[in-house]
Amino acid sequence: MERGLYIAMNGAKQIMQAQASTANNLANVNTTAFRADLEQFRSQPVFGPGYASRVYAMTERPGVDLSAGALETTGRDLDVAINGEGWIAVQAEDGSEAYTRAGDLHITEQGQLLTGKGLPVIGNAGPIAVPPAQKLEIGTDGTISLVPQGGNTTVLAVVDQIKLVKPPKDQLQKGEDGLMRFAGEGNAAPSAEVKLVTGVLETSNVSAVEEMVRMIELQRHYEMQIKMMKTIEDNAAASAQIMRMG
Repeated sequence: MERGLYIAMNGAKQIMQAQASTANNLANVNTTAFRADLEQFRSQPVFGPGYASRVYAMTERPGVDLSAGALETTGRDLDVAINGEGWIAVQAEDGSEAYTRAGDLHITEQGQLLTGKGLPVIGNAGPIAVPPAQKLEIGTDGTISLVPQGGNTTVLAVVDQIKLVKPPKDQLQKGEDGLMRFAGEGNAAPSAEVKLVTGVLETSNVSAVEEMVRMIELQRHYEMQIKMMKTIEDNAAASAQIMRMG
């Protein structure tokens, strides 16, 4: 009976981990260009001396939902979204190159081009720096053009170009910081196939309804495991009482 108790306890623990993933998805329903995490359960035999007579449940993340979110018009010049497949290259907090589809950009007082989360956007030669300008435009290919302060408003000077990449989906891995990274050697190469749309932001691809239904389903499974643990405990108590009577 103790074996059954451990199996039910492990099932409840794995369900709690799946609930954490679902809760994280729900918390990011309104996060720009967020990609939902997927989770699944599978049976895992316990190997050791003798035969694998017990099988435990295990929660794992098979991957990430890479489907595109809806596009939302903002009219803001520094808001950009990927038109189709592709990613924007940024510098993660650890200094490595990572990829995102969040195009809520802004320029700091020092001229740095950052995402909404404060990550530097990468250009042809590293993080992009923009000089003071009275007008700035971002082209569909990521080209950043501007009119310097006091300059001719009809002449645009090219400053840099946002690095846009399109690595195969099976070579992308999502980190704990929510950014995608290239699973191959080095960094992903720039791709001329990736195009931007300005004045638009991509929303999260999380479906609040689906995640709520999933949360309720997991809660019911959790309650089932707790009831099983209680049943096993009651059976053990009844068995002990019968042994005392003998």
